[in-house]
Amino acid sequence: MTSPYPARTSARTNLVLATLFLSMFVLGSAELLVVGVLDLMATDLRVSIATAGGLVTAFAVGVAIGGPLLTALTIRIDRRTVLAAALALFLACTVVAVLTDQFWLVVAVRAVTGALHGLFIAAAFATAVAAVSPDRVGRAISIVVSGVAVSAAVGVPLGTLLGQAVGWRGAFVAVVVAAVLALIGTLALVPATASAGGGATNQARHAFAPRVLAVLLLCALAFASHFAALTYIVPFLGAVTGISGAPVSAFLLAYGVATALGSILGGRLADRSATRTLPVAAAGAAVALLALYLLGTIAALTVLALLIWGAFAWSMAPSLQYRVVTLAGPGGQLAQSLPASAINIGIAVGSLAGGAAIHQYGATGPVLTGLGIALVAIPIAWATGALRPPRTASAEPVTEGSELRR
Repeated sequence: MTSPYPARTSARTNLVLATLFLSMFVLGSAELLVVGVLDLMATDLRVSIATAGGLVTAFAVGVAIGGPLLTALTIRIDRRTVLAAALALFLACTVVAVLTDQFWLVVAVRAVTGALHGLFIAAAFATAVAAVSPDRVGRAISIVVSGVAVSAAVGVPLGTLLGQAVGWRGAFVAVVVAAVLALIGTLALVPATASAGGGATNQARHAFAPRVLAVLLLCALAFASHFAALTYIVPFLGAVTGISGAPVSAFLLAYGVATALGSILGGRLADRSATRTLPVAAAGAAVALLALYLLGTIAALTVLALLIWGAFAWSMAPSLQYRVVTLAGPGGQLAQSLPASAINIGIAVGSLAGGAAIHQYGATGPVLTGLGIALVAIPIAWATGALRPPRTASAEPVTEGSELRR
């Protein structure tokens, strides 16, 4: 991938990466905030909680399907333009959601913002990779990923508190203000980043090659495992650990901090060896889930298991992104959007599996379900290490000399 930065000065690169981090923080907060204010939205929009849950599904479908489609349609457009346009349209859609009292319109807006989120993710990764030298690609990816992780750890709890105080519309107004700042930063600080070249059809041929699909399957399995348990972690804490009410927030905060640190550390590990990172992290997440099941009655050990689980699970994210784009070779630009799609599919499947398990087996069912999926992911993670990018990999974000690190 050609870089628009003739001289990668540390200060300029840091400003670009900080802007991408802020933007991902804002978009991640907007995605996840709905969970924290779902009851408020259901009451205000005059629907049941179960119906309001469609807002989460709509966003996930938007990311999974709309993200790659929009990425393909904008494949030849300068990445800075794509970033700014995605943020501007996200702003407009969020304002519509704040102003309307029609539930169906909010659902439609969530689907569109999900697609814009997927588009922004692809452009953000491409821009971050172009901003750094080949030996720092993993760390650049981790900064983009950590924007979402930090939004879960900090943005969503703060947004939920704000929503409880001033209503869900007020919480989303705060998101709009933050998005304006992100848009201004993008226009002021992010230089033009040229398209890697090649039409969508040619890119798709490489982006959907079997070697890429194998890693995308791993993406889906890893996050299906994670969200099978995470979606129902509060009932687990209440029924098994004996933690409820305000102390639950402390447990979730510990988990959130671990995910943020894990995603940052995962970037460094991806630069050293993405292929070795994936099976080790998958095994670590499985061990943490086993510990959570066996030791969940002890509060202190439950916190420790949550910390290890969050760190290992999210340390996979930079390596997954790294491997997908590397294995796609000339289709890397389109492939940037695919891990987010696979992850959202995994989240949807995992949460459904966890829901079925808690209904059938009680509070420990989702943890065991997550563990079972994690055990399936480990050999797949190990097997993907044997996959190699195409020989004509002119669009890779790393050099051929770095094969050992993969």
